[in-house]
Amino acid sequence: MKIGELAKRTGCTVETIRYYEREGLLDAPSRSSGNYRLYAAPHVKRLTFIRNCRALDMTHGEIRALLAVWDSRDATGGPEDCSAANALLDEHIAHVETRIAELQTLQTQLLALREHCDWPRQPAECGILRELAADPVDDCAPVAGAVHPLGGTHSHRR
Repeated sequence: MKIGELAKRTGCTVETIRYYEREGLLDAPSRSSGNYRLYAAPHVKRLTFIRNCRALDMTHGEIRALLAVWDSRDATGGPEDCSAANALLDEHIAHVETRIAELQTLQTQLLALREHCDWPRQPAECGILRELAADPVDDCAPVAGAVHPLGGTHSHRR
């Protein structure tokens, strides 16, 4: 099957399929005489596996590790040892728990900030804007307990 058919079967975009190939998550397919990519059933299974991992917010490194366990299955179709998969999932769960705690802290900060404004007011009188523009005690120090919303412990910006 060509890349468009693989995309339809898996609900993935063509660009994402090519990206996963470049990243080494999806094996390169054979090519037709016209140099079209030709995919087979194993590509569908592997891409489905990758998409399910991504739906669980796993990093490419985590997916690679799980794919290694999956690829090491014995001839009976089952993994010889699931301890690596269990350990990886436990670590991922810990990252998720940390991120939840960070998001709860962020929510608390946002709710506290929201309390600084009794709308409707003019923007010049807005307590939220005033608080966001306030100079911290130490210009170089982050606000105590502040969590940057885009760079958490398990951020995918690596």
